[in-house]
Amino acid sequence: MQHLVILEPEPWGLPLNETLLPQYLKRNGYSTHAIGKWHLGFFRKEYTPTYRGFDTHYGYWQGLQDYYEHTVHATYTPEKGYDMRRNMTVDYSAKGKYSTTLFTNEAVKLIHEHDINQPMFMYLAHLAPHTGNDDDPLQAPDEEIAKFAYIEDPERRIYAAMVSMLDQSVGSVITALREKHMLENSIILFMSDNGAQPEGIHANHGSNYPFKGTKHSAWEGGMRNIAAIWSPLIKHPQRVSNIFMHISDWLPTFYSAAGLNKDELPEIDGKDMWKAISEETPSPRTELIYNIDDIINYGAIRQGDWKYTYGSTNGGRADKWFENPGENDDYHYDTNAVLTSKVASAFAGIITYKQIREKCQHHKNANFSINLINDETIEKLRDDATIKCQELNYKDQLEHTKCNLLESPCLFNIKEDPCERVNLASQEPVIVMNLKQAIERYRQTAIPPRNVPRDPRADPANWNNTWTNWKDAETVINQKLAINRLSPLAIGLLAAAGIAVFVIVTILVVLSHRNLSKRSRKNRRPQSLLENNIEDPVIDIMPKKDSLFEDRELQVRACLKDEIRTVE
Repeated sequence: MQHLVILEPEPWGLPLNETLLPQYLKRNGYSTHAIGKWHLGFFRKEYTPTYRGFDTHYGYWQGLQDYYEHTVHATYTPEKGYDMRRNMTVDYSAKGKYSTTLFTNEAVKLIHEHDINQPMFMYLAHLAPHTGNDDDPLQAPDEEIAKFAYIEDPERRIYAAMVSMLDQSVGSVITALREKHMLENSIILFMSDNGAQPEGIHANHGSNYPFKGTKHSAWEGGMRNIAAIWSPLIKHPQRVSNIFMHISDWLPTFYSAAGLNKDELPEIDGKDMWKAISEETPSPRTELIYNIDDIINYGAIRQGDWKYTYGSTNGGRADKWFENPGENDDYHYDTNAVLTSKVASAFAGIITYKQIREKCQHHKNANFSINLINDETIEKLRDDATIKCQELNYKDQLEHTKCNLLESPCLFNIKEDPCERVNLASQEPVIVMNLKQAIERYRQTAIPPRNVPRDPRADPANWNNTWTNWKDAETVINQKLAINRLSPLAIGLLAAAGIAVFVIVTILVVLSHRNLSKRSRKNRRPQSLLENNIEDPVIDIMPKKDSLFEDRELQVRACLKDEIRTVE
């Protein structure tokens, strides 16, 4: 999947030989639930969530959907269809209801119904703030949009409303965990999967500033993501961590945090980051491959503080800094709104009771391991999390320190220059050579891209205007019609049975005819059958002429149902 995402009518998915986090957790007694986006394949049922480790799934199989209609229009082709599922069943009752609200309600419902004696893993993959279909990409309730009237740009105004609805969702879910007394032993991870798309296909008018680039590029703006993790299990909380981490690290990290046996895991790329997160120890990761795409011909790697990148996407259109529309003196950060939010209230309750326990253990006022958050703490955390890059006049920059990926690879010291402004490739040729060789080593073990051409049979128009696991439906149809799939032995047995039935019927007909002849000779009269008004048995069982078609149709349908049952 390192080349391109699964496009809507393409028949492929995440390989079935890959074991996913919910599958590992389910083996350890967890209940597992997926809500929202899937986008890992659905052309056959084996690729869908409830066949990949999740007990339940409520959401959509594609990569996006309309927030209200829940339809999906293919990105590059004309197919369009409905996509909202509860497990394997299409949920038409969702029509007209806002996606963020639907997914929030499902998460809260599952928490309220959960048996707290069993551990739970919930994967809540919201649509927001991703765009919907291109004909109406940004959508939010009117009353939410009205709250941001002070934002002049109408698209940014809707985008803010979408993020606000997402923020309220987080509050509702955490409140539900608190009410169920599950928050005391939970790990909550909130994270993004890629940078914003300020312009182009599926543009949501987000901003990666001061990072360079966009989604679907190797620049920090497309690759580096923010995440927030909260848990009473974290020993050094309320801090900003800049540890070197990759998304593949979450599997062993969660395994470690949950106290599970990591020996159950095979040899994987992920590193256990739990101590680095909880205790602020150094990151065990020293190297990260951003991507190797030999189709578009771009990629990047990082070792320590050094990042080597080559090639470009979209003809270089992403190789720049996009404006920061959020930097405006009229805007301000409302710390009071944060402190009075549902999330802050739930956390305050947990922290307060933890302080009481610590106080009782020490039999006096203690230096608590954690304190309630306040204005000062918020401002410090925001400052620590802000990326600060030195001012640089690109026009006055020396030519050999400028980066043009369409011409040659570039090298950056990411620690000193996270905004990727100064290309050091000409000054550090040995580092460039070492990183280039490292990419070649990765290339030797890289799996070829799995992207395949679209399948016209995936078109929802063929399936009641609904995106479905169309390859399974095709298999059923083929099995019903393809007699030549039977083995030679089965065909022989069927033929023998048919001959035997024919012989038996023939014998019965002959015997019946002889008995009839005897009775006829015994009771013979001069009149004919017609003269005596005696009806022919064959004529007696014939239906009326105008009902012939309907009877044949019923017989065909009955046979078809029998065939379907046989296939199933």
